[in-house]
Order: sequence, then C-alpha cells, then structure tokens
Amino acid sequence: MSPPRISAIICTHNRDEYLGAAIDSLLDQDCDAYEVIVVDNASTDETRTVVEARLAHPRLQYIYEATLGLSTARNAGAQAAQGEILAYLDDDAEASRGWLKALIEIYDQNSQVAIAGGRVTLIWPENQTPPNWLSVNMTGNLGAYDLGNEITYITQPGLTPRGLNYSIKADFLDKIGGFDTKLGRVGKNLLSNEELYMTEKALQQGYQVAYLPHALVAHNVAPGRLAPAWFMSRSWWQGISECYREQVAGRSGWHQLQLGGERLIRGLYKTLKYLPDPAQRFENLLYAYGQVGYLSSVLRTMLWPASAG
Repeated sequence: MSPPRISAIICTHNRDEYLGAAIDSLLDQDCDAYEVIVVDNASTDETRTVVEARLAHPRLQYIYEATLGLSTARNAGAQAAQGEILAYLDDDAEASRGWLKALIEIYDQNSQVAIAGGRVTLIWPENQTPPNWLSVNMTGNLGAYDLGNEITYITQPGLTPRGLNYSIKADFLDKIGGFDTKLGRVGKNLLSNEELYMTEKALQQGYQVAYLPHALVAHNVAPGRLAPAWFMSRSWWQGISECYREQVAGRSGWHQLQLGGERLIRGLYKTLKYLPDPAQRFENLLYAYGQVGYLSSVLRTMLWPASAG
C-alpha cells in the first residue's frame, strides 16, 4: 500500500447509526495513496463497536479523544495523520467514490490552494419530505452546498466549503496553530464558523480556497433537524459564533451593537413582509433570532470579558 498523500478523517460523537456508512464510503475510494482515521470524541454509544467491526481493513485506524469538542477532535486527527492533505468527512455523511481523488487533483493543479471542498446533497429521512416552511436557503443549515458545475475560487468567506466536506493542507493548518477550539461544536451546542474563520486566514495570507463540484458528498438529515426548534437553536448559536469570530479577528467593539440592531430590525421587517409565505417568513425570523444571539454575546463580552473568553 502506498504511503498516504491524503488522510480522510471522521470526527464522531454519539452517532453510531450513521457512522458505519460514512466509514464504508471512505474505504471504497477510487484512490490509492490514502488512509482513514476515525476520531472517537468521547462517545458513549456503540461508536467503538462500529469502528472495530472494520478495523481489519489496512487503511483504517481508530483514535479516542476524551476532550469533547469538534475542533479538538479535528486537531487530534491532524496530529495522527500522515497525509499532506487532510480531508474531513462528517460522521453522518457519505462520500462519493471519487471524493478523495477530486480533492488531490486540485492541490496538484494549484499549489496556492490551502482549502478545498465540494458539493453537498441531502439524504432525507425515509418517508419524509422537506416541510413547506423550509426555504432553499435554509437547506444550507442542513449542510446543502452547491456553487454550480465549475471549479470556483472563493473570495467571500461566507461561501466557504462546508465542514462536512472539507479539506485543508496539513502544513497550512499547522502554520496557523490548528482549528480554534473555541469555535466548532462541543456536545449539543451548535457553535460554528470555524471553517469561515479558516478561509479568512487563508485569504489574508495569499492562499486560495476552492469549491469543487465533483468532490461530492451526501449528508443524512436527521429527523430531529426537521423541526423549527432545531433551526431556531442553530440560528442562536450562529449569532454567538459570529460574535466570537469577530472578536478573535480584532473586529469587536460597540459598533457591533449597531450592526446587530440594524440586522435585527431588517429581519423582523422582512418576517412581516413575507407573512403569507411560510418559507420566506421563517427564514427571516431565523435571521432576526440569530441577531438576538449575536447581540447577547456582544453584550456579555463587553460587560463580562473574562467570562466571555
């Protein structure tokens, strides 16, 4: 078996019902020089059993990381990896057979690429269809990601590849000190924005970030996520994540209150404007609710900086 050029890493926490399919999709790649690493992030379900059933495969290795947190688990996977490229797949996703090959190709073609990811489609729960209050834009909260059929270089950090279908050069990740452990999910909280922050860092340092239409991954939509309450919670945490990202980027201050207030008013106005349309109404309500989370985090950071940090 060839030494790995790319390390495919799954970070998992209590998702044994999807994990087996995720691992199997990586063990069946149309690629030679790769390894598969599963980082068990303090799981209490049958995660280890699922992995051990496949450990006879020579490409697969298992790591246990006791400190809970997605960014912590990603860093643990990076430390164990031998590949010059790190490819992260979520534990509830399934990679297409050409996923790793498509990722390797972009790094071979363009040495300035530091981050690359591909299109994400959704696998809906059996016998369920998208509810009428779910807009196309909101499917992005479920992981959907599609910038078209051509390779695209990202210049707006908000369009960064999704973390469930994500690759990064190992030396670039090491250069910037790894994933920020104050961003990314920890247990059931929905902190995010770690990939967006990485894209900002890459662009600032003159690297490129690529979207690859053929690096295809499908994401399972858990039934519990097809509920308005889940979207509300995610929007709240998105606002908190945005506040922290601005803080670490040196862009925090009283002006955040004005920006958040303006966005809150805009979201409420559009919620009323689209009252007859369930999907547009709910999308704008989520936007407004996210600003409440953002503003609460801004105020907490300003009034109690030690506890916010």
